Amino acid sequence: MQAKYLLIGSIEAFSGKSATILGLAKSFLDQGLSLCYGKPIRFHPDQGGDLGRDADVQFISQTLGLSVSQVLPTVLTITADVVTQKLLGQDQDHHALGLSAYQEYQGQDLVLLEGPSSLNAGSLFDLSLAQISARLDAGVLLVARFGGLAIVDVLLTAKQQLGDRLLGLVFNDVDSKHQHLMQKTLQPYLEAQGIPVLGVLPRHALLRSVSVGELVYQLQAEVLVGQDFLNLMVEQLTIGAMNVNSALKYFRKGKHMAVVTGGDRTDLQLAALESSTHCLILTGHFPPNDLVLSRAEDLEIPVLLVDLDTLTTVEIVEQAFQQAQLHESVKVECVQDMVAQHCDIDRLLSLLGFTSAVTL
Repeated sequence: MQAKYLLIGSIEAFSGKSATILGLAKSFLDQGLSLCYGKPIRFHPDQGGDLGRDADVQFISQTLGLSVSQVLPTVLTITADVVTQKLLGQDQDHHALGLSAYQEYQGQDLVLLEGPSSLNAGSLFDLSLAQISARLDAGVLLVARFGGLAIVDVLLTAKQQLGDRLLGLVFNDVDSKHQHLMQKTLQPYLEAQGIPVLGVLPRHALLRSVSVGELVYQLQAEVLVGQDFLNLMVEQLTIGAMNVNSALKYFRKGKHMAVVTGGDRTDLQLAALESSTHCLILTGHFPPNDLVLSRAEDLEIPVLLVDLDTLTTVEIVEQAFQQAQLHESVKVECVQDMVAQHCDIDRLLSLLGFTSAVTL
């Protein structure tokens, strides 16, 4: 049987493509499908790192237990230099031809591909979502974070660009307060426009969390105590800048917090340690009282010291939440369970052309 192609795309970056791929792949494997995975193009931020390696590709392939032959090569890594060469006419413009390796691949039932970061990303190199799907005759599944009804215009534009190649849509990170609007208003409208809604994944605090270790990296922080507990997950950010009585009430409402406060606020630090705090971040590079360090060590709570002001620290931590990665096993299990529960896998397989699980 000829392999089917499914391209997972999004309308903007950090929509949850990688998470959706991990969830779908698990469900496909459970259905008896054999598959391979690839990421035709990737964007490199030019901030160091190995241009030839993609952390998401490595993580997904290792998590799914894919062999080397089941991981297809990246056709193009887009950097500032690559874009400049293209604009100056120095690019050999052969990247789209590199997809021929994908076209010729017939080793599995399904070729599962991760698309560009948005609808138009890659257009400069003829490798936009629509262009890749047309060249590979691939069905497209869009993943979109729901932030309000303004998203409808973008989804209709996607339908115009992709046509019948758009198999459907998975909404990700949907707040409970939007569930009724989604089911009663938005979903019926989109279905009537030929955009099947194949899944609605609810917001989950764990999937939006970051590890303490990731915060250490992003903040370039010094770990004063708790080096062995950097795998703790932080789900929310709290700023300690009030009097201690108010802080206690505030801290008790939080869960799995990173508390940012001045290094000289011993009272707030001790109060934070007695709440659901997974990480204490001290600003101003002001060493804390030994009493704080001793108590944190007893409670196995990491204490980080940063040479930054509070505002800058908060901005960096908030950005880390917005770009939270999936590279923890507990997150993988969570998203795979969510996809299995909230996505219509059978309908997606039917749209791909698989008749039934029995014939896979």
